[in-house]
Amino acid sequence: MLPELSRAEILRYSRHLLIPEVGLDGQRKLKSASVLVVGTGGLGSPVALYLAAAGVGHIGLVDYDVLDESNLQRQIIHGTSKVGTLKVESARARLLDLNPSIQVEVFNEPFTSANAMRIAEPFDFIVDGTDNFPTRYLINDLCVLSGKPDIYGAIYRFDGQASVFFAQQGPCYRCLFPEPPPPGMVPSCADAGVLGILPGTIGTIQATETIKLILGIGSSLVGRLLLYNALDMSFEYVKLKKNPACKVCGPHPEITGLIDYFEFCGVPGLDHPEPATAAEWNISALQLAERLKRGDKIHLIDVREPHELAISHIDGAQNMPLGMLAAHLGELDSAQETVLFCKSGTRSARALELLLSAGFRKVKNLQGGINSWALEVDQSMPLY
Repeated sequence: MLPELSRAEILRYSRHLLIPEVGLDGQRKLKSASVLVVGTGGLGSPVALYLAAAGVGHIGLVDYDVLDESNLQRQIIHGTSKVGTLKVESARARLLDLNPSIQVEVFNEPFTSANAMRIAEPFDFIVDGTDNFPTRYLINDLCVLSGKPDIYGAIYRFDGQASVFFAQQGPCYRCLFPEPPPPGMVPSCADAGVLGILPGTIGTIQATETIKLILGIGSSLVGRLLLYNALDMSFEYVKLKKNPACKVCGPHPEITGLIDYFEFCGVPGLDHPEPATAAEWNISALQLAERLKRGDKIHLIDVREPHELAISHIDGAQNMPLGMLAAHLGELDSAQETVLFCKSGTRSARALELLLSAGFRKVKNLQGGINSWALEVDQSMPLY
């Protein structure tokens, strides 16, 4: 039995009611629908906003991050006044201000194999608004095992992807990407950057697909991967097929329960990740500053991209971008003490692993990157 609409709701959703494909019954379907949005960042922001505005009656939000000022360039559900607060609470307040008649449930916890089934159980649709592979594979496996659609989106610089992975009607995410990548192979938005408008485009597409699935109208992205490039404003589609050897949705599945993928592709990253480097290979900004002050000969290598040097730099550092480092190892002196750094310590941690594998031992990673230097040593330097 679908819920009735109040007089106020009929007025609020009147533009929907005028569309034959939606109408009164369709709006009642939206009111009775339940959607879980995993992530309240760049993608989760437009998804949640448009689902709330459309009248989806029960929205769940999963996140465990605190709002940072650098998030506001793209995470439009939040505002400056909410910096330093929990993202889920900031998002819930905005959604209820937009539409007080809906129910918003929040989960301020990491989405893991231990709690994913419990969190997702009351919801009919799962939207992937994450920015890391461990959670992405977990959402896919959860949706396959529970028979729910996975409304997928991904962003990188100027490029975006969207699809609906629904094993009952087509391929799942593992059919396309059977195995997660090793740690550090794919940079996060914090390392590579992202055009602030891009998640709005992809997130709005995810919201559209979710509403179409709820209403049962149109042709969904099941079996198709949408590829979007903002620079040339191109939309392309790749046809996807079920993989008969898929480990989770194939006829003979190897995966029959939820698995955490942290060890395979890294811990879920926030916008300010901490490097997973052993303590013995780390050096703090204060320690490095003290050693430079007393005249220790240290080779500083900045593994950021050249355009980042215009934002901030440490005097005397050599710029050697991470992607070029392997080709220039022969130029480095393994007998000289070397400190690697980037923006936050993530890329330099990967650079450190590269040097260690090449036999270097007098190397360290600047913990927290140049942003830590700005916080602890040179407060005149901007954070980014």
